[in-house]
Amino acid sequence: MASTLVKNDIHLIFHIKTTSKEMLEKDLSRIFAYIGGIISKAGGIPMGIGGRPDHVHILTSLPKTISMAEFVRLIKSNSSKWIKTLGNYYDEFSWQDGYGAFSVSPYLTDKTVLYINGQKEHHQKRSFQEEYKMFLDAYGIKYDDRFVCSN
Repeated sequence: MASTLVKNDIHLIFHIKTTSKEMLEKDLSRIFAYIGGIISKAGGIPMGIGGRPDHVHILTSLPKTISMAEFVRLIKSNSSKWIKTLGNYYDEFSWQDGYGAFSVSPYLTDKTVLYINGQKEHHQKRSFQEEYKMFLDAYGIKYDDRFVCSN
């Protein structure tokens, strides 16, 4: 085969460090747009980006030229640097070290985007920790409850 053709849709979830200030509600749309630009520049396709002041959800294709770990590192490091330029409030802003990455069937991308866009409503009913554990359980990922949502 002469070319490499790849399409891996991934639902990424990551949280701010417990020592970080939360993102301000008024800044979320700008932050999510900036993250979309990072993804596009890296060769991914951002399909949905949303979240709450303490975490982000991203539905994206994984670029075929870099690993998942490198892709997430690019998103987190570049967005963190940019967020700090938004003002002194964000001087100590930082994402936690870990992340969740969950494969998404092409048949479920629309449903996943709706889920991401509905974060404000979802978190009136359940905490981030409950939501994250729901994903881990649904994907059969074993975890130690003491460390699943720590820095």
